[in-house]
Amino acid sequence: MLDDSLKTQLKSYLERVTQPFEIEASLDDSASAQELLALLQDIDAMSDMITLKTDGQDARKPSFSLKRTGTQQSLRFAAIPLGHEFTSLVLALLWTGGHPPKVEPEVIEQIKALDGDYAFEVYMSLTCHNCPDVVQALSLMSVLNPQVKTVVIDGGLFQDEVNGREIMAVPSVWLNGSPFGSGRMTVEEIVAKLDTGAADKDAAKLSAKEAFDVLVVGGGPAGAAAAVYAARKGIRTGIAAERFGGQVNDTLAIENYISVLETDGPKFAMSLEAHVKAYGVDVMNLQRGDKLIPASVPGGPIEVQLANGGSLKSKTVILSTGARWRNVNVPGEQEYKNKGVAYCPHCDGPLFKGKRVAVIGGGNSGVEAAIDLAGIVAHVTLLEFGDQLRADAVLVRKLESLANVTIIKQAQTSEFTGAAGKLNGLNYIDRASGEAKRIELEGVFVQIGLVPNTEWLKGVVELSKHGEIIVDAKGQTSVPGVFAAGDATTVPFKQIIIAAGDGAKAALGAFDHLMRS
Repeated sequence: MLDDSLKTQLKSYLERVTQPFEIEASLDDSASAQELLALLQDIDAMSDMITLKTDGQDARKPSFSLKRTGTQQSLRFAAIPLGHEFTSLVLALLWTGGHPPKVEPEVIEQIKALDGDYAFEVYMSLTCHNCPDVVQALSLMSVLNPQVKTVVIDGGLFQDEVNGREIMAVPSVWLNGSPFGSGRMTVEEIVAKLDTGAADKDAAKLSAKEAFDVLVVGGGPAGAAAAVYAARKGIRTGIAAERFGGQVNDTLAIENYISVLETDGPKFAMSLEAHVKAYGVDVMNLQRGDKLIPASVPGGPIEVQLANGGSLKSKTVILSTGARWRNVNVPGEQEYKNKGVAYCPHCDGPLFKGKRVAVIGGGNSGVEAAIDLAGIVAHVTLLEFGDQLRADAVLVRKLESLANVTIIKQAQTSEFTGAAGKLNGLNYIDRASGEAKRIELEGVFVQIGLVPNTEWLKGVVELSKHGEIIVDAKGQTSVPGVFAAGDATTVPFKQIIIAAGDGAKAALGAFDHLMRS
């Protein structure tokens, strides 16, 4: 089942197992069940601490459970966890086998203290790069707290179940039979939703911190670089990030970051955070800026109020809040979001296998999405507002060569329509003729660029007509002591490597400001 390289790698990991545990497989006569059995037999042969049983009677077949001897652990994979989920499988085996997780001790104690019955079902796809974070978080919670029960379900393998629950985006998490959340979530975010008093305690803890020399708001490439460069100057540095890595987490492949031949977004985001922590930066995750209050007197502290009610003060602030997917902003978009309207083709594409979908946007991201989806779905219609596709010529040629792709130019999307809570088509205007037209389909992937996360800064720092923070050559904004970097600013060419350099520049600008003031 596993190639020799993966076997060697997995065997070395399983040498860290210190406590015996059992794998119980529930199988049927399907080819998927035979594939899963081969995988589990490979794992069983690698450690004397593991016992494999194949007489499980779970209703979901094929599936397998992991249970440490002498515990009430309830963790099940209704999946063959390879692809992006292979790491999730390895970690689940290690944690079940007693290997300690790399999670902050206070988070572990929070998980263990959760009181209640929590039956989680997380639907994922093996091509989704956001899913492993959620799968790993819920797996860890099941290992640490017997009151947390988790089933990891491959939506492609259990298509009837996905259709029955009308799940059209992954990761999708259900708790005790009802929707709990969708999209990428960290273990801290999930625990915070369950521990209702956590937000107030966290806010009080943040407000009690002494003022920083440099406070970075945003944890993408710009924010991470700014934090590293500031910390290397030996000054007190903090970084408040809603989601460390930011938009990078939604990037499948990174092949143009100089000196890194190839990596993926989530892995790159983890490296950013690890680099920042290596310099002793105070990392405050799950924190979103809500209000910026400039210093009341020259040289006084600048205040950043957070969405959870907490507040941080600093002598200088670097804003690196990044950007998010731009919406089409037509009727039906919000109503059918995650019910047919999607933004990540790599994550959600497998859920539309054999169906008709559209991609809105003729730039590189839109054309790449259409090419990717064409190998999964029945038919792809790409809609471009202009009279020409804006993607690289090599991508356009590839797209035009695909038999199950239709390209429509000068198309202005006017409405997403649906029935019974699910998308069933879109309406558009032919800009050349003015004629209203319609496409019947089951899914739409929006790929029309980004919008800066700067709404909370309006009226405080000077913004461009596009909402970008206006900065000078050193990253200084219109507010003394407040700097900005990355995709949220007017700096052209929104690229990871440019954002990182921009963050370093802003940190040096902030340090220069501190020295002179």
